[in-house]
Amino acid sequence: MTIASATLPVWNKLAVNVDNIDASEWHARIGDFDDANIYHTWAYGAVHWSRGQLSHLTLERDGRIIAMAQVRVLRFPLIRKGIAYVRWGPLWRLRGQPFDVEVLKQMTMAMKAEYVQRRGLLLRMLPPVFEADPFASSLATIWSELGFKKNHKARVYRTVRLDLACSLQDLRKGLDAKWRNKLNGAERNGLTTSQGTANECYERFMSVYQEMMARKNFETTVDVAEFRRMQQELPGELKMQVFLCEKEGRVLNALVVSALGDTAIYLLGATSNEGLKLKGAYFLQWRAIQWLKERGCRWYDLGGIDPVRNPGVYEFKSGFGGQESDHSGTYDLSAGRLSALSVRAGERLQRVARKFRSVFDRKNLCGQIYRKPAPSVTPSLQKAGF
Repeated sequence: MTIASATLPVWNKLAVNVDNIDASEWHARIGDFDDANIYHTWAYGAVHWSRGQLSHLTLERDGRIIAMAQVRVLRFPLIRKGIAYVRWGPLWRLRGQPFDVEVLKQMTMAMKAEYVQRRGLLLRMLPPVFEADPFASSLATIWSELGFKKNHKARVYRTVRLDLACSLQDLRKGLDAKWRNKLNGAERNGLTTSQGTANECYERFMSVYQEMMARKNFETTVDVAEFRRMQQELPGELKMQVFLCEKEGRVLNALVVSALGDTAIYLLGATSNEGLKLKGAYFLQWRAIQWLKERGCRWYDLGGIDPVRNPGVYEFKSGFGGQESDHSGTYDLSAGRLSALSVRAGERLQRVARKFRSVFDRKNLCGQIYRKPAPSVTPSLQKAGF
C-alpha cells in the first residue's frame, strides 16, 4: 500500500511530494524528461511488480515537476525493514534542458530523507546513466557525498548503444561489412514492413515469437505476455512500437522497441523460419533505425550483450557499429545495520529459491525432455535487481 499524501520540507524553494500523483498524471509527466524510459512507467511497475508495492516521489520548482522517481517498496514482516528499489531512475534530465547537477543533488536528498531516514529502508538505485555519459562522474560524486556506496556484487548491465546523431548515410557506412551485406541481400528479397502500437500488432509479434521458441527449443526468463499487459495499460504516446517484416502477407520477423526520452530500447525480437533465411531481422532493424531518427531519438540501446554466454546475439548487435557501453552501476544507502542485513538475507533466500527451481526443472519430474535455458540478454535490465 502507498502511504497517505505527504509534502516534505522545502529546500531552496523546491517542494517534494510523496504519493500525491495518480497514474495518468505520472504518465503525462514522463514525456518531460530526456531520461524517460519504459522501466519508470507506472504500467511497468504495476504489471512487473504490483501496484501495492509502488511509491512515487516528485520534486517540484514553481509548481512544475523537475524530477521524479518510481520506487518499489518491499518490507519484511515483523521487523518492518526492507528495500526501496529504483530501476532506471530517478528521472532528472528535463527534455532539451542543460544538465543541472543541483536538481540531481536535491532529488537524491529528497529520496534519502523519505525512504532511508523516514521509512528506515535500504535505498537501492539503478540510474539511467552509462559510464561514457558526460554526467556520469557528477552522479558518482554526488551520491558518494550523500553516503551511497556502489554495489560491486550487483550484475553490471553491458550493452551496445548506437549514436543516432549522424546521418542515415553515415549510419549505414558504419555498419559492419557482413551486417551491411546481409541488409543489402534482404532488401532484394521483396520484403515489406509495417508498424504500430495496436493490440493486433503485438499479437502478430507473439505468433512469430512462439514459432521461434518452438524452433530454438529453449526456455527463457523473458515474459512476452507480461509486456503485452504493459502495452495494454500504457497510454498511446508511451506505448511500445511493434515493427513487422512481411512477405506476401506473412509475418516473418517482429521487433518491439520502446522509444521514450532520448534513448530507444530494443526490448523483444522474433524471427520465423522463413525470416531467418531471408535475413528479415536486418531489414527490420534498419527500418527501426530510420523511424527512431525521424522521432528524434539520440541513442538506440540494443538491449544488452553477453559475448561469452550468447555469442550469436553479440555478433548481431555488434554489427550495428555502435559503442559497447557499461552501465554506471547500482548504488545502495542503508538506514542502518538491521536494514542492510535484512536485505542481504532476503537476497540469499531468493538465490536459494532460484537454485531449487533450477534443480527441479532439471530433474524433469513430469517426464518431459529437459530444455536447457538460453542466456537471456533482452531485456537485460530485468536481471540487474529485484
